[in-house]
Amino acid sequence: MSLITVIIVIHYIIVTYAVYRAMMRPHREPASRLAWVIVAIAIPIVGIILYFMFGETSIGFIRAKNMQKLKSEIFQNKFKATLDVTITDTIPKKYHHIFRMGQSINGFMPTGGNQHSLLKNSEDMIESLVRDIDNAKQHIHILFYIWFADDSGRKIANALMRASNKGVMCRVLVDAVGSRKLISSNVWKDMRKSGVHVASSLSIGNMLLRMILGRVDLRNHRKIVVIDNRITYCGSQNCADANFYPEDKYAFWVDAVVRFTGPIALQNQHLFVQDWLAATREYLPPTYESEQPKDIIDLTNVKILEDISGKTNRCCPAQVVGTGPTERHDALSDIFQVIISSARQNLTITTPYFVPNEPVLNAICSVARMGVVVKLILSHNADSWFVRAASHSYYPELLEAGVEIYEYQSEVLHSKLLTIDGELGMIGSANLDRRSFDLNYENNIIFYDQKLTKDILERQQVYINKSMRIAIEEVNSWSKPNLLWYNINATMSPLL
Repeated sequence: MSLITVIIVIHYIIVTYAVYRAMMRPHREPASRLAWVIVAIAIPIVGIILYFMFGETSIGFIRAKNMQKLKSEIFQNKFKATLDVTITDTIPKKYHHIFRMGQSINGFMPTGGNQHSLLKNSEDMIESLVRDIDNAKQHIHILFYIWFADDSGRKIANALMRASNKGVMCRVLVDAVGSRKLISSNVWKDMRKSGVHVASSLSIGNMLLRMILGRVDLRNHRKIVVIDNRITYCGSQNCADANFYPEDKYAFWVDAVVRFTGPIALQNQHLFVQDWLAATREYLPPTYESEQPKDIIDLTNVKILEDISGKTNRCCPAQVVGTGPTERHDALSDIFQVIISSARQNLTITTPYFVPNEPVLNAICSVARMGVVVKLILSHNADSWFVRAASHSYYPELLEAGVEIYEYQSEVLHSKLLTIDGELGMIGSANLDRRSFDLNYENNIIFYDQKLTKDILERQQVYINKSMRIAIEEVNSWSKPNLLWYNINATMSPLL
């Protein structure tokens, strides 16, 4: 048998194995299976490499097994507790199913007794965080996808070093890829020398080995701050200047962050503890397991509204939803669907990246067809040409359904906000795209609070005032080559 024959036989064996893997992979759309089969067969060698790099949503068998074990062990502690007090009349029954869906993901129940503040801008968020760090008494836990050693990044690092020198326990976790510049900088070394415990999440290590064990582009996209178990931040902002990439044409990024105080901080604490253990294998001391808050809203009983005690603090019921490759499949997509489908008067969505799956797209179009005023605010200036092109492919269907589409014209709009009917909303790190649905670790907070919802709606109106509304006539005038380009990119999105 000649060498060429041997190579051909080996190639077909590998192709057959890749096709088998593609067909047997669970939780995959039929179109995605077929696409990967075609890629593996039609593109010699490169198709196989592409499949093993991007074809499977896996952080690796060992990592996944360890994270599931850690999550199970964490839930043995007081974060998952028997409830002492039930808030009965805080959340209207029409929204119970939303919080039940959230509870099905992480086990968190909505908790009341929270105060909130929608921060003005990126600079305000950094200043607020520095103040909270300086006033911390016990511990500070911070996780960011991107942390730069720029002015903002150094301000937070310096505040942490000051806190550490005062005896406050400080832990910093960053994504190994998103914050690679910080990890290689002197700021990282200085924090470690000052006693700040630093670690990176989802490090790649050997590229070839990581490709074999799991995807290299599964990232920890979360933004979590927990201070003394009572303060937490949630939103879209990374630890960086608003002038995010100075070399970019569209440098300034517009973000939205809410500062919460109250029991909701413990739920973000749980996510941080889980990610910290996965990255470091370090079990946190029992002092960080804090007592379970008593002010919990139990939605497991259908008679929830019948008992009105009037004794508990009913401020801003909220619930953390943490999603990712090791959580149940389609968790984030389910949350978006159930909130969107619950809108009866108005629905306003702000997202920088819009590449929805079919169920979410159908949910948006369906409520618009029912007469709900649906406003979708996107960024005209995007840092991803692929996402921008793919998102345009959905415009015709959205506009025909009656959705109002606005493209923010000034900077890069990076906020991730959703509100319905002036009462309920969600803020966090997740984009309305397939990467957030399937690949990234994300954290969001669902809340029922008219004041906070009003504040966010006002912020969204500011975005609309700086946007251009997309008319159906404009979309209908797009050239055939442009439409083809948009649709090709949207077709490729399930592969990635």
